[in-house]
Formats: sequence, C-alpha cells, structure tokens
Amino acid sequence: MKKTKVFCIGFQKTGTSSMRDALQQLGYRVVGVFGRDTPLDDLRAGFVETGLAIARDYDAVEDMPWPLMFRELDAAFPGSRFILTLRETDKWYKSIAGHFGDNPYHIQQLTYGDDAPAPVGHEARYREVYDAHNKDVIEYFRDRPGDLLVMELERGDGWQKLGQFLGEAVPEGSFVQTNSSRQRKTLVQRVLRRLRRMGLPIREMGG
Repeated sequence: MKKTKVFCIGFQKTGTSSMRDALQQLGYRVVGVFGRDTPLDDLRAGFVETGLAIARDYDAVEDMPWPLMFRELDAAFPGSRFILTLRETDKWYKSIAGHFGDNPYHIQQLTYGDDAPAPVGHEARYREVYDAHNKDVIEYFRDRPGDLLVMELERGDGWQKLGQFLGEAVPEGSFVQTNSSRQRKTLVQRVLRRLRRMGLPIREMGG
C-alpha cells in the first residue's frame, strides 16, 4: 500500500535522525540530506528542482536542505503530511555549534547566508534564521492543522503523537533516540577500546 508522503521540515539538530529511524520502522522509505557535493552557486540555483525530483522516489524526507523548500513540496505533492521538529533555541544552537564549530559548510551558507558559513562566530544569524523558519512553518499551516505535526522530542513527544498524526500503528515504549550526545560518546569509547586492543597507545579523552 502506497504511503502518504511525509516531509520532515525541522532544521538539523532538532531530532531529524530520530524521525528518520522512526519513519523507517513504520515502513517509510526515507531520504536525507542532499547537495553535499554540489557547489554553492549550483545548489542555490537548483536545489528546489533537484529536491522535488528526489522526493518523487521516496515516502519521506528529512535533514537539510528540505526545510527550505516546504512551500514547494506542499505545492508539488498535494495531500502530503509535514512534521516540524522543534528544540528550544538555546539548546539547538549549542548542539549545532558543537557539531560544526567554525568549519565552513556550503549548505549552511545556503541556509543562513553566504557570510555565515559556520555557526561559531555567527550565533545571532543562526538563531534568527532558525526561529524565523519555525514561525513561518507554523503560520503557513495555521489554517490546516491536520497537515502539520509539531514534534518536540525533548519534551516527551513520541510514538503516540506520531501514530495519531499518520494514522499508523506504532510500537510501544520509548521513542527512537538517534545520534544523541550519549550515543556519540559511547561510539567514541567503543572505537578507543578497539584501538587499544590493536596495541595502539591511546590516551583517555581529556587526559
């Protein structure tokens, strides 16, 4: 049975990886970020057209730059559902700054402006764009509440809320928590243990 398309249009570091894994558990074919290897000028000129073509072949999308084209996705795929993942702005900025630091990234330029290629050093711009996007999405769907689900995973939103919105049977228990800071620390510890077993002189982090 063909799935209704679901477009996750929350910015990165708001729980997009968890939403991806949750939707995959429910049988959705999900595609993530695109444009990593596309030069900025080409990406800016063609990301909407490229994204629409990609979206035709999947049930759901998440990550960047999908949120930037939510209006075009809505026009191209009538009857689709949209999910806006939210995170308190301070926590969101701390997370994205910790992940990208001051390393330039052209998809960030597409999102936040040519002069803001990394979160560190451009905090005000990142906060402004993030808050404006969330406000714009909520206003856009103001008269269509059945088409938009707002999910705040850190506040306990999970399977029940998602299942009711999609009309899907969902698992019991805790919601998916993917790519959390705890998981990343655990992954680092596993890698360090493996390197030690290989006989490499690895120091403790912070040591």
